[in-house]
Amino acid sequence: MISNKPILFISALILIIYSQAQAKPRGVTFDVVQLGAKPDGKTDSSKAFMDAWKAACGSVVSASIYVPPGRFLVNGLFFGDRCENKNNVLFRIDGVLVAPEDFQVTGTAANWIEFREVDGVTISGGILDGQGIGLWDCKLAGESCPPGATTLGFTASKNIRIKGLTSLNSQMFHIVVNGCENVKMDGLEVSAPGNSPNTDGIHVQFSSGVRISNTKISTGDDCISIGAGSTNLWIENVACGPGHGISIGSLGKELNESGVENVTVKTVTFSDTQNGARIKTWGRPSSGFVKNILFQHIIMNNVQNPLVIDQNYCPSKKGCPGQISGVKISDVTYQDIHGTSATDVAVKFDCSKTEPCEGIKLEKVELTYRSRPAEASCTNAAGTESGIVVPSSCL
Repeated sequence: MISNKPILFISALILIIYSQAQAKPRGVTFDVVQLGAKPDGKTDSSKAFMDAWKAACGSVVSASIYVPPGRFLVNGLFFGDRCENKNNVLFRIDGVLVAPEDFQVTGTAANWIEFREVDGVTISGGILDGQGIGLWDCKLAGESCPPGATTLGFTASKNIRIKGLTSLNSQMFHIVVNGCENVKMDGLEVSAPGNSPNTDGIHVQFSSGVRISNTKISTGDDCISIGAGSTNLWIENVACGPGHGISIGSLGKELNESGVENVTVKTVTFSDTQNGARIKTWGRPSSGFVKNILFQHIIMNNVQNPLVIDQNYCPSKKGCPGQISGVKISDVTYQDIHGTSATDVAVKFDCSKTEPCEGIKLEKVELTYRSRPAEASCTNAAGTESGIVVPSSCL
């Protein structure tokens, strides 16, 4: 006689697993339209977004805030430090968030959309339209204008994910990461005209563990700018242009300033940009530094200044002429870099007289100007070269 005990045991085990699965809390979704948002691009829907955030933060399970198709006008959003949800919050955006057309509404705010002291927030998809044209026109006309708002800012936050997001026509910077840890940005598109002032694509400062990948940036300032206090930054598979390139700096404007270290920039294409891989510091005393930097697998297409270290940065020519940069730059590697320069000097290392650049490495660099080898210029720079290096190293 065959015992049915094993069958009963298995049946009981399946029942227990099923019961546990049924008892497991499920995530909840808060639709901003159901909370009063209007997808007409004219009615301020800020309150509905904030109500959704409050509900998501009050949830004891993982929560999603859903933005359906349509254009949603928001005058300003602040997602702050009162979120008690420990299970993460997802913004799933199928629509477009639109800033006010009148730049006076948000022009004096630091950020149009800000996250502060949050943990575990993900933004997936969507378009953020900063409508910055009016402010740009005001600035370009030399009129008295507000500084403009950053479209999306993260401050003192951690474990942030941004994927598939598009940022259009920001008044000022598109995305700023300030004082954050573990931030991943993937599949972004950032777009503004080449003549739009101060519209940096992504700016990182005082942050660690930031990763930017598979992203396209067209803007009127730096595609990516890396400020003081940035460490362990990884940038990969980025298309930049138009714009001012990928810049470490400007640094050294303050006497006491945190340094930048452990930065990798790889598999990047620069097209018709003002600069390619750039490090810039003010010509004034500073305790700052730049070290352990890798620029690798880079293509230059008609770039005005493909490789540049400028330690006499002073765009307004005020407060720094005649001074010497105190920022120490060391251990910077340029590896496998090819393409064309729009000027005859493709490599320009203009380093500090008191803190010369050290440990500069050129490996397999080939840059031409009008189908002939470009030129190089070095001041106070020391390092080595290996493999084919064109233009000939001046280190």
